[in-house]
Amino acid sequence: MYNNFITNIFKKTMTDYKELIKNFTEEDYKENRVNLHIHTTYSDGKGEFSDIIKQAKNYKAIAISDHNTIQGYLENKIPNNVIPAVEFDVWCGYVFMHLLAYGIDVNSEHLKPFLAKSKRETEWDIVRIFAKRNIKKLIHAIHKAGGIAVIAHPACCWALNLDRFIKKLKRYGLDGVEVYYPYPRHRGIIKFNTVENVKKIAQKHNLIMTGGTDLHDQRL
Repeated sequence: MYNNFITNIFKKTMTDYKELIKNFTEEDYKENRVNLHIHTTYSDGKGEFSDIIKQAKNYKAIAISDHNTIQGYLENKIPNNVIPAVEFDVWCGYVFMHLLAYGIDVNSEHLKPFLAKSKRETEWDIVRIFAKRNIKKLIHAIHKAGGIAVIAHPACCWALNLDRFIKKLKRYGLDGVEVYYPYPRHRGIIKFNTVENVKKIAQKHNLIMTGGTDLHDQRL
């Protein structure tokens, strides 16, 4: 009875995260009220995890999504406006992609096989590109951990047909698409779709639309 009670509370909490993210607006992302794509020194960012949290005190919500690690959540006090997250490197067929997981239980045993085993796996591109995670199993694990799976910066995916690619990911359990994204640095050059096209694809497949800046600097 007690275990069922705890399980129901846990499920409600995760559902609340999903509903919270679904209700963020385009203006929330563009007006810097919400940022769901941030990196810290736990992966390849320059900002300290605790310092980024302090800077975000007036934000509706942020998500620190370090590459392949949730260590920052295990070692820091997390305020209510911070959504637990991680960004995984994964291949789907011939396409190398990044998959954001939001609202996860950071203590979940289901995620552990997919997390980085060394610091290099969180920050070195040449190491991360050889990731051997299975996309279907990864999405399943994210769901088992109570989270939602969102494709990151999809305009940069090397998919020949992004619409068809996202449709396939949805069959695997994809929940959302990162739509409101500025495509900074090299992603502004290596880009195969427009943000407007990505938005249309997300709407067509009835997927949650998220956003963030892919922050790697010290200041929000």
